[in-house]
Amino acid sequence: MKRPKRKLAWKTAVKYIAVLPVMLLLNLSLPSREPVAFALCFALMMCGLDPFVLAAEYVLSSVTALSFAASLSCLLQAAFLCLCFAVYARMRKKLKWEQFFFIALAQLPFLFLFPHAGYSVFPIPVIWQKVIISALLVLLTLLFEGAVQALLFRAFRSRLVASEISEIALLWFFAGMGFLNFAGVVPFYALTLALLLFAAILLKNAAAVPFALALSAPLCAVGGSVVPAAEYALLACAGLLFAPYGSIAASLSVFLCFLGVQYFEGLFVKSALTISLTVCACLIPVAIVAFLPEKIIKKLNRTLLFYRERTLPRIAINRNRRAVGEQLYEVSSLFREIEAAFTAQDAPKSGVHFKEKLIACLCASCPSRRKCREAGLYESFDKLIAVGKAKGKVNLIDLPQELSSSCRNSAGLLFALNKLLEDYRRMEQELEAARAGRKLLAEQAHGVSEILKDIALEQSEEFAFSDEERILASALSAAGIMSSEIFLYGEGTLFTASMTLHENTDGKKLCRIVSHALGVPLALSEKIPLTSDRACFILRRRPDYDAAFGIAACPKAGETASGDTHSVLKIDERRFLVALSDGMGSGDGARAVSDRTLSLLESCYKAKMPSSTVLSTVNRLIALSGEETFSCLDVASVDLDTGDADIVKIGAPMGFLLSGEELKVLEGESLPIGMLEAVHPATMRVNMKAEDFLIFMSDGVTTAFGSSAELCAYLSGLKPLNPQSLAEEILKNALGRYKGTAEDDMTVLAVKLTRTA
Repeated sequence: MKRPKRKLAWKTAVKYIAVLPVMLLLNLSLPSREPVAFALCFALMMCGLDPFVLAAEYVLSSVTALSFAASLSCLLQAAFLCLCFAVYARMRKKLKWEQFFFIALAQLPFLFLFPHAGYSVFPIPVIWQKVIISALLVLLTLLFEGAVQALLFRAFRSRLVASEISEIALLWFFAGMGFLNFAGVVPFYALTLALLLFAAILLKNAAAVPFALALSAPLCAVGGSVVPAAEYALLACAGLLFAPYGSIAASLSVFLCFLGVQYFEGLFVKSALTISLTVCACLIPVAIVAFLPEKIIKKLNRTLLFYRERTLPRIAINRNRRAVGEQLYEVSSLFREIEAAFTAQDAPKSGVHFKEKLIACLCASCPSRRKCREAGLYESFDKLIAVGKAKGKVNLIDLPQELSSSCRNSAGLLFALNKLLEDYRRMEQELEAARAGRKLLAEQAHGVSEILKDIALEQSEEFAFSDEERILASALSAAGIMSSEIFLYGEGTLFTASMTLHENTDGKKLCRIVSHALGVPLALSEKIPLTSDRACFILRRRPDYDAAFGIAACPKAGETASGDTHSVLKIDERRFLVALSDGMGSGDGARAVSDRTLSLLESCYKAKMPSSTVLSTVNRLIALSGEETFSCLDVASVDLDTGDADIVKIGAPMGFLLSGEELKVLEGESLPIGMLEAVHPATMRVNMKAEDFLIFMSDGVTTAFGSSAELCAYLSGLKPLNPQSLAEEILKNALGRYKGTAEDDMTVLAVKLTRTA
């Protein structure tokens, strides 16, 4: 923990050391050495820097006026500012609108003590000139505060807005004039050419030109000419022209262009010393930039690119999402057509014409065939065939009287008809299995179609540009959290905020600030590392409720495995699923049935298949397994935004909703899943509130209480605090009623809903 503190102290010391020369330059910017540093001093104090250290540096910077009265004026101003900030720190308050009053009041020492002869170009009394200068200092104080905020907290952390760039340019204007007045033109050229080259190499766009114009502003003000602005713009264009070819090419082009400009400025008709100093002073920084390691340039370039606003990627993402959505919708339509084809394609009828086959098989060689036909004896075949279809087979007592008295081959008739009936039954079973298979495939196609359609609609939603992103950026900046990129999308419960922040950003503080700024309750959903010190924080709308779960289970005495299984599944950010499956019997076999049932349920719900399709699919798959495998099932899907719980009971014993003093019984009358081909679940919807408990039990627990009345009476008397203790208490009581020996597999699953903070 000590190492970061030393690092922080070192950075703070460098910051305070750098402030003093800037204050000195600001005080040198105006001809009469007016204390322009006052504006920077107050702005830094407002940004949280130590007021006493800044006050001392401000007093030291007053030496530029070379006057005791000027230093005394600055000393009184510094003391007044320290007193104001100390009082407010004592009250644990921050300066707000009061700063305007204190800034104006702090100008009194300047008005009455600072020595000022006045400017002859202004034909007004000196005191009024000082009043105008004081007003200028007040204005600069407010503008410098924005510049300092941007430099200390936002520069190289996020994209600066136009107002912040203008305020930084104004600060440079006064500091640059001070540097020009102190060091002269040649060092000024050296500094500004190096900065211009960095801008051209790193930015590689037209933004380098206005940057060059800002660099030339002090030179234009001191010289009273706009020619330097045109020259610097030309130098920026030269650097941009050759920047794609590398830093050496860009540096050489700027240097040669500078020599050309100086040629027309008359540099080469001056003394050899002036020419040498000018060329060397500009060649050295240009050479340093030219031969700067490529690794450093790439790192700086990546940093700038990382903090620029990204608009084209958002457009590309929208195009891709739209294309994917359209394709998914087409695939969804394909599955709907498959469903329609399976539904419309019914199995062909058996086409078995028993009467014709019997006549062709038995009567073709019979000499009495014509006589039987004329006597209408064949009509009796229909009666015999109807009895055979109803019974599955025929015998002698089923023969109509006219057939038994007239047919010479009644035994052969019965044998042939029974053979046809057996073939008919086999064919019907095969056709019915084919129909069931087609129905299952049709239901699956329907489920897949619905899933793809929902995904298509979700993917087709475009990420729009939002004014709220700028509002959020301002709120984060005011809280000292710098975000390089903000991305808001979605509506309602799907609203999502993504931000690129420092890796150590406090998640709770971030959620509180973002929620307040956007007026939406949000919670941290994901944190994705991007670099060693940056991460993407993804916040999603916080549900109104949260849930806690409790499970208590005991296998049947003598068994190593319980036939009961349970599942707690997070379907998405806003819904969860709980299920309890009780396989018929106990031991490994019953547990395998329960596991299979819950595994199928979980897979279908994870895929967001419609509930009706899920239940019928699971039921058919288990029923078609060819084994005598049945499961009693309790399923509840809970919406964390509303508290609505959709409950499905299939052959399961009663469940309960414990809400304060009220106990609600949840029961159904359907058979266990897998027992019949068609499932008829008992479904219901209940609204859970905060502190409500939902309780599911296997029949091993409910049977222990003897009757539902006794179980309800027991549960009504409970005052649970958490779901785990509730589940354990119910299981303990049920085991006690069995005298400590479990006569069946016993499981209690409890869910408690709580209000999110």
